[in-house]
Amino acid sequence: MPKIKTNRGAAKRFRLTGTGKIRRHKAYASHILTKKSTKRKRKLRKQTIASESDTRRIRRMLGL
Repeated sequence: MPKIKTNRGAAKRFRLTGTGKIRRHKAYASHILTKKSTKRKRKLRKQTIASESDTRRIRRMLGL
């Protein structure tokens, strides 16, 4: 069987942690920032772990 191609869009958006979890950036931080509070914008800067329900799909897109 041929290898699974990596989805290049997913490869730019997700990274693997040392324990194999998937790290992602938070959404809603790119535009219309004037109405969002400073606290909310600061929290959006941080990365987070992708949910367990999405992990299987993301791993497949990354070719893992």
